[in-house]
Amino acid sequence: MKTIRSILITLYVAAAVSACTPQLVFSDSSIVPSASGKVGVRKDKNKNYVVNVNVRNLAEPKKLSPPSNTYVVWMESGNDPVNKLGQIMPSGRALEGRLKATSIAKPATIFVTAEDNAEVMSPSGPTILTTRK
Repeated sequence: MKTIRSILITLYVAAAVSACTPQLVFSDSSIVPSASGKVGVRKDKNKNYVVNVNVRNLAEPKKLSPPSNTYVVWMESGNDPVNKLGQIMPSGRALEGRLKATSIAKPATIFVTAEDNAEVMSPSGPTILTTRK
């Protein structure tokens, strides 16, 4: 009886924790069809949003047409302007990239663009991945 109760409590806690961490999934890309990824969003103790971006099979930006130098991750939240979260570069055999960023606003949409320069202040290159439906 105690074992069943322990299992039920563990499942309840796991469900509660996963409910607090929404997962956004990137839509299929027409520019880099094999690219995929997920975005995890959670609140930290300061009530900021921690955004974890994980991508896979993201082609090297120089192999795109037209070639670019980097990928930049952006966030939209409600009526606020687009915010840059940071640069992400694929590496390794699986061409994986990760980015962890913090925002005071709750993200509605996360998207990745191919850019010539990581210092851009607004998206100007083609959108490679997006969580927008």
